[in-house]
Amino acid sequence: MVKNKLSWYLAQHTEQSYALHVEIGKQQCHVLNRDLQVAQSFAVSTAKNGVSNKLNSNGTPSGLCSIVERIGNDQPMGMRFIGRVPTGEIVRPEADSPENSTIGDYILTRILRLAGLESGINRGGDVDTYARYIYLHGTNEEYLIGTPASHGCIRMRNTDILSLYSLVSCGTPVLISS
Repeated sequence: MVKNKLSWYLAQHTEQSYALHVEIGKQQCHVLNRDLQVAQSFAVSTAKNGVSNKLNSNGTPSGLCSIVERIGNDQPMGMRFIGRVPTGEIVRPEADSPENSTIGDYILTRILRLAGLESGINRGGDVDTYARYIYLHGTNEEYLIGTPASHGCIRMRNTDILSLYSLVSCGTPVLISS
């Protein structure tokens, strides 16, 4: 199923160099080339509540999406965003200990906003990924990467989101599977 959906999308969008595959069960985001071979992988943190496409579920949605907004270009690492707007506050992520950690689930460094591409699954009505504000983004809680801990988004280490941000563009397909 992974290869079928991504192959179909890439055939329709020849300008895309990469596709992403987020494996919720493995807490991994794979960067795939046009031949769907893994070019790079990153550890991630998906939703503490598991997989759900429903509005207000705090679950990570599944299905085929695309990146529709890239936010944070030229912002420094650790820039905190509220409502997708840089606040001017630079936050040092906690890499290995929750002790003395900042309070809250911060969105840091870069944002890759997703929109669902499958009507009734992750697009439209009460399953709309875009309306749910689902992103790939940097986090202040890097010590939780590799475990389900988010409120629906796909969290990444700040250095990793910088690397990923430099590879992808608007229109890059993202397949999220459990």
